[in-house]
Amino acid sequence: MTRIYTDDDANADALKPGFIAIIGYGSQGRAHARNLRDSGQQVIVGARLGGKAEATAKDDGFEVFTPAEAAKKASFVALLTPDMSHKDVYECDIAAQLSPGDTLMVAHGFSIHYGQIRPRTDIDVVLVAPKGPGDLVRREFEIGRGVPSLFAIHQDASGKARDKALAYCKGNGGTAGGAIETTLAEETETDLFGEQAVLCGGASELVAAGYETLVDAGYQPEIAYFECLHELKLIVDLMYEGGISRMHDFISETAKYGDLVSGPRVINDETKARMREVLTDIQTGKFARDWILENQAGKPQYDALLRADLEQDIEKTGARLRARMAWLQPGANAGQA
Repeated sequence: MTRIYTDDDANADALKPGFIAIIGYGSQGRAHARNLRDSGQQVIVGARLGGKAEATAKDDGFEVFTPAEAAKKASFVALLTPDMSHKDVYECDIAAQLSPGDTLMVAHGFSIHYGQIRPRTDIDVVLVAPKGPGDLVRREFEIGRGVPSLFAIHQDASGKARDKALAYCKGNGGTAGGAIETTLAEETETDLFGEQAVLCGGASELVAAGYETLVDAGYQPEIAYFECLHELKLIVDLMYEGGISRMHDFISETAKYGDLVSGPRVINDETKARMREVLTDIQTGKFARDWILENQAGKPQYDALLRADLEQDIEKTGARLRARMAWLQPGANAGQA
């Protein structure tokens, strides 16, 4: 059985003395920085001076430096900028500033696993990946709980990399939620597969295909939207709270029977074969190479595909219907406890 690491397995002093530099102050960076500071760690922020990130970090009470200055001052550097920026940020701002035994941390292994970053062998390289968005990571920490995290040790030059990774997990609430050890390869490949085959690519294509099937058969677009997209949240929430069994507990007998006999007709061996193709592209590095080259070319195919995705009829129908849903409008929940 997989071991789940808790607060008792982590020693916060493993990150002391010295600064933790958070490079990148987006959703994850902001949550990590505030959680670690509230846990008693010394945190500084590296951000482009004059930008929105610098202003937000200063408003939050942090000392802000350029990424290179922050990396030089710190003994633990958390690189939390977007994946495609890692290579330039590491090579231009971080690599030369790290001393032997210092630590480089990422929250997603893409850039290291696919060779965009080739860390020096005299530094520790670890991964700490909370399994939730930054606002949830912060919110759960503030109420004394935590979001489960993955951690991995890629290089252990100091002999203390595991202690430092677990200490970071603890400071960010990860060991309160439960931390699981992995590898950069496993974290990267499963994360990409989940996004592409199930969570984003698979789910959005399934929704769109269901909507189109109903509309093509003559049903009203609004009814198709409710049945294939709107009500999906109910099912996902039930599965999130208690797995497939909880979903079965709360749906009707008719829905349950339809699930059991028709689900395998839609998601079948052919679907799984296509999923294996997606996974193979990830494992061989083909997806990464294609995405890197797409970025280098200025993302023309990405922009065209995204534009086509957002111009689907289901998006137009949904926008019209959601405008009538008062609870989805900005400020609708203001003042609620």
